[in-house]
Amino acid sequence: MAHKVIDATTMRVGTFLILDGSTHEVKKMDVSKTGKHGHAKVRFEAVSVMTGKKKVMVVPGHERFEVPLIDKNRAQVLSIAGDNASLMDSENFETFDLPIPGSLKEVVKDGMTVEYWDIEGEKLIKRTL
Repeated sequence: MAHKVIDATTMRVGTFLILDGSTHEVKKMDVSKTGKHGHAKVRFEAVSVMTGKKKVMVVPGHERFEVPLIDKNRAQVLSIAGDNASLMDSENFETFDLPIPGSLKEVVKDGMTVEYWDIEGEKLIKRTL
């Protein structure tokens, strides 16, 4: 899938990046000033979208990162089995199973519409509609 590439100094809180092959969302960031003979440094904290693990990095300001393309789609919940939901895409009627995130386990019910994200071929349920 195609990516967009940005410099470390142009990222903002809420930006999605590909770090070590998985998608992370930037939660905090701080840019230091350049020194007499140095370059600006960027310190940021990013959380994995899939696993929720936090990663802290300090990189030079000219470091480049890939930004994934995120497809946001709607799907109808066909059934719920344990922690997984069987979904049907609203546009192409494809059916697939996805795990229900912990924050949405009490909210997601049969027959309702949810928004799911397709990030680099990995899908996850983000919110109910």
